Amino acid sequence: MKNTLSTPENQLNTLIGLALDEDIGKGDITSDLVIPVKLRAKATFVARAEGVLAGIDVARLVFARVDPAMKFKIFIKDGARLKQGDVIATVTGKVQGILRAERVALNFLQRLSGIATQTARYVALVNDLPLAILDTRKTTPGLRLLEKYAVCMGGGQNHRFNLSDGILIKDNHLAVLLAQGMTLKEIVARAKLKAPKGIKVEVEVASLQEVGQAVSAGADIIMLDNMSPAQMRRAVKKIPPQIKTEASGNVTIDNVRAIAETGVNFISIGALTHSSRALDISLDFEPIVPKSG
Repeated sequence: MKNTLSTPENQLNTLIGLALDEDIGKGDITSDLVIPVKLRAKATFVARAEGVLAGIDVARLVFARVDPAMKFKIFIKDGARLKQGDVIATVTGKVQGILRAERVALNFLQRLSGIATQTARYVALVNDLPLAILDTRKTTPGLRLLEKYAVCMGGGQNHRFNLSDGILIKDNHLAVLLAQGMTLKEIVARAKLKAPKGIKVEVEVASLQEVGQAVSAGADIIMLDNMSPAQMRRAVKKIPPQIKTEASGNVTIDNVRAIAETGVNFISIGALTHSSRALDISLDFEPIVPKSG
């Protein structure tokens, strides 16, 4: 599990640059026309809803990219629980710069905190059981490392970051190879034989018959795809303890507990990243009045 913002600095700078270019375009024409160049303000990030914070360091870097002279002070760190009204951070500097950075910083912060909050809800429902909640590759293009970081801030764990991270034989792999006359057992055995050292082989199955074939082929992990809790329970009983089990497909807040109670080791949930609602966080301005005399 990752618990620090470990996205490579050059990649993070690229993401922030793209986001700012997209939002600012040729310039903030409104602020440039109506805001005096030297006018300064203090702006405060405030939680407007309960949740879990993720992305405050990304927000800080957005402001630093727009104006390195701005001062950013963090009061609550990523992974912390937020209550409505909590002051998360403040930024002080020229108003024009704060306004240029505001929307991009909030977009990152609200999005990532929403993912962390959604993840924490799932984790809370099963945290007394010996299993892990995993994310998937169903992420916003270009934002995978940040979104998977947010999952960890909510108490979840990361599945594969990319296709080179592990061997996962899915339904489409099987459909193509089965049509060539191979059996599921042969497909798994081929992957096991050719797998790089230290790389585990996982296979997706949809029936108890396929479970038996995956077990006899020596799969390291068996993904139980779109099975009912009752089917999963029967499948887990057929799988030796040295083989890990993963439940996947149509997992929701309403059924995650029932799935967890089947005895699986992992539950992967695409909704953590593709369907999380942004957490309501605002940026409130307080103009700095120059001292007279």
